Amino acid sequence: MNAALLQRLRQSLLQREGSALRRRLVARAADDRRVNLADNDYLGLARDPAVVAAATAALHAWGASSSASPLVTGYTELHQQLERTLAEWQGYEQALVLNTGYAANAAVLGGLPRKGDLVLADRLVHASMLDGILKSGARLRRFAHNDLDALELMLHEEPALDGVIFVVTESVYSMDGDSPDLRRLASLHQRFGFCWVLDEAHATGWYGATGSGLQEGQGVPAAADIVVGTLGKGLGSHGAYVLAHAPEVRDALINFAGEFIYSTYLAPASAAAALAAIDRVRALASERPSLHALSVEWRDGLCAAGFAVPSGDSPIIPLILGDSDVTLRYAEALRGAGFLVSAIRPPTVPVRTGRIRISLRRGLPADSLASFLSVLKGVSA
Repeated sequence: MNAALLQRLRQSLLQREGSALRRRLVARAADDRRVNLADNDYLGLARDPAVVAAATAALHAWGASSSASPLVTGYTELHQQLERTLAEWQGYEQALVLNTGYAANAAVLGGLPRKGDLVLADRLVHASMLDGILKSGARLRRFAHNDLDALELMLHEEPALDGVIFVVTESVYSMDGDSPDLRRLASLHQRFGFCWVLDEAHATGWYGATGSGLQEGQGVPAAADIVVGTLGKGLGSHGAYVLAHAPEVRDALINFAGEFIYSTYLAPASAAAALAAIDRVRALASERPSLHALSVEWRDGLCAAGFAVPSGDSPIIPLILGDSDVTLRYAEALRGAGFLVSAIRPPTVPVRTGRIRISLRRGLPADSLASFLSVLKGVSA
């Protein structure tokens, strides 16, 4: 191995180590019985019997892999059925399944905007969105997080363009658990005619009468031009999808998006699991209010214990602790007490906003909050 390269890598890693920011993989055992407040299986569907049974049946029918890229032989009847189900469920004409949420965002925002276009993006949109935008060559302006007054001002400031204006937001932000006013965004969309790209990854299953996401939950179903969602969070499977009203969007991704074209496609078992999960999500309508109440209960409990957390009812609660070493100390205490948590630190979040990202889920033990608060108080004492 080249000595200069190794030295460069070692120096970079030592810098991370010295700032308590170095990342390491920790393998999780199948029989891990800790209370899981770290992953994104918000509805507990990854182990749901119907979802597991659907995946098992597809394994027997199709094998463990799609064995090819989608334009060769990797695209199966299960993938096609999943796309049709996703489009019908969420009120869009077209859907396209991709391997990961990162790939879906990078494909949309790296392939649809181009030089001469303008992208207005919330300052906290996911890294996959930013990577796609930067690859596209379009001009990027970022507005303050969830500040739709700032967005509207930018829309007024921009002169008429020969190109296209894109507005990029999420419905639930992955590290902060908060949301923009989608009704106002829908109104701005109608007034200014921009192309609205919305990431619903962390809202699917949690919001809406049928669980399709926050657009449905806020009463503006299918308002965005393009929606990106994942199969691996609320749906408990693996993969991602893009929804669009215009068939040209799907066709363009199939023809031009390397993220779609050049990889072995999503396993059929994952598609089957997602199909079963959508049925389960739709059937959980009566439970969704209790999930929102659970989020409010945790937020109220944390605030009462002296920790500042934002109001809301999403499954994500940011317990912001500040410096990375402090965040690690709390995380280690919680893990030792039987909680599976992650210490989220820069560069994932801004400097001095290290946090425990609390990820709530259906089926949490009733005493989880009291036990969690007891650990926090012990560390703070």
